[in-house]
Amino acid sequence: MHLIRPFAGLRPIPARTAEVAAPPYDVLSSAEARVQAAGKPWSFLHISKPEIDLPEGVDPYAQEVYAKAAENLKKMLAEGVLVRDPAPCYYVYRLIMGSHSQTGLVAAASVTDYDINRIRKHEFTRPDKEDDRVRQIDALNAQTGPVLLAYPAAPQVDEILAKASSGAPDADVTAADGIRHSLWVIRDDETLAKLTAAFDAMPALYIADGHHRSAAASRVAAARRTANPTHSGSENYNYFLSVIFPHHQMKIMDYNRVVTDLNGMDAKNFLERIGKKFSVQASSAPVKPGKPGEFGLYLPKQWYRLEIRPDLIPVADPVARLDVSLLQNNLIAPVLGINDPRRDKRIDFIGGIRGLPELERRVDSGEMAAAFALFATRMEDLMAVADAGEVMPPKSTWFEPKLADGMVSHVLD
Repeated sequence: MHLIRPFAGLRPIPARTAEVAAPPYDVLSSAEARVQAAGKPWSFLHISKPEIDLPEGVDPYAQEVYAKAAENLKKMLAEGVLVRDPAPCYYVYRLIMGSHSQTGLVAAASVTDYDINRIRKHEFTRPDKEDDRVRQIDALNAQTGPVLLAYPAAPQVDEILAKASSGAPDADVTAADGIRHSLWVIRDDETLAKLTAAFDAMPALYIADGHHRSAAASRVAAARRTANPTHSGSENYNYFLSVIFPHHQMKIMDYNRVVTDLNGMDAKNFLERIGKKFSVQASSAPVKPGKPGEFGLYLPKQWYRLEIRPDLIPVADPVARLDVSLLQNNLIAPVLGINDPRRDKRIDFIGGIRGLPELERRVDSGEMAAAFALFATRMEDLMAVADAGEVMPPKSTWFEPKLADGMVSHVLD
C-alpha cells in the first residue's frame, strides 16, 4: 500500500465554489454556523454543521443530526452543486493569508500508515469527539473534513506542486475572512505517479491538525474491514482525506494564556515569585516574544518581558523544552497553582490570530487578572515531539490559515 494515493474527489462545480466553501466545522459554534449559513442554501455548513437545519437546542450528537447531514449531501448531489471527478486525481491546494502563502497536496492518506505511526500524532483524542466524527463519516459515506498534515523537506515535491499550480486554478475563492483558497486538479498519470513515489520515499508525515478526524477514519476502516469478507486493502475506506503542506511553509501562531486570579497574591508579590526563575523587566510597549524562552506578561495597564533562566530549559526533552511547558512547569503550576490546564476553570487560551490587544482587553476588563504571550511553537518542535512518540501539552499550536470545508471530499465507496 502507498503512503498516499489519488482519489476521485467530490467537489463543487466552479460556479458554486464560493457558495459551498465554509469554515472548518470545529471553529464555529452551532449558533455562529446558523448565522453564517443564513440565506446560503449551498453552504457546506449544512453538511458539516447540520444541526443548523433543525430546531435550536437540538443535541448536535443526536442521530437525526447525522441523518440531516446525509439528506443535505444527497440534495447537493441531486441538484448538481457537488460533482465527483470521473477518475482519481491529486489536487494542489494553495492558501494565501496576507503576505503568507502555502501550497500543498490534497490526497488520500493511508490508514495503515496512521495505525503504525508513520503518519505521526502529537495529541491525545477525546472518545466523544471521535464518536462524533465516526457517525458523520458513516452517515455520509464520505470524509468531508480534511486532516492537515505536514511533510518533511522534499524539494522535488515542492517543485511539482509549484509547476502544477502555475496556471489558472480550477477553483478559486476568497472567504469572508480574506483568506484565499485556490485549487488545481492534477490528472496526468506521470505526475500522479511521481507524487505517489515521492511520498512513498518519505520516512513520515505529521498531523498538524485533525487528530479526531484521523482517529475516526481509522475506526471506520477497522469496522468496515471486519464487515467485508472480500476486503483487499484497496478500498477507499483504507484512506483518509488529507491536505499535506511542506513543513517549512506552515504557519503556527502563538497560543496565549489568561488567568482569572493571582492565587491570592498582589502584583508585587506575584512578580517577586516569578523573579526566582525568570528575569522580569517592565515594558512601555506590548511584549510579543521574539525567541524561545521569552514571554510577555500583562497585568492591568502594564506589560513585562520575562525570560526564563537558561539552566531551567531541559534541552534534551522535546516536550519539556517547549515554551508552553516552560511556562506551565515554572510559573503557572508552581506559582498560580493551576496544575491541570485541560480542566482548571482559572485558565483560558487565546489564539494568536486575535493579537495582543485581546490579551489587554481580557485583563483590563477585570475578567482576567493576568495574560501571558508566548513565542509560537515551531514545526520542528512539533515534529520532534511526534518522532519521540510523545504528546504536546494542551493548546500548544494555533495553525493559520485554516483549510476550508467543502473544497474536496473523499467518498468511501
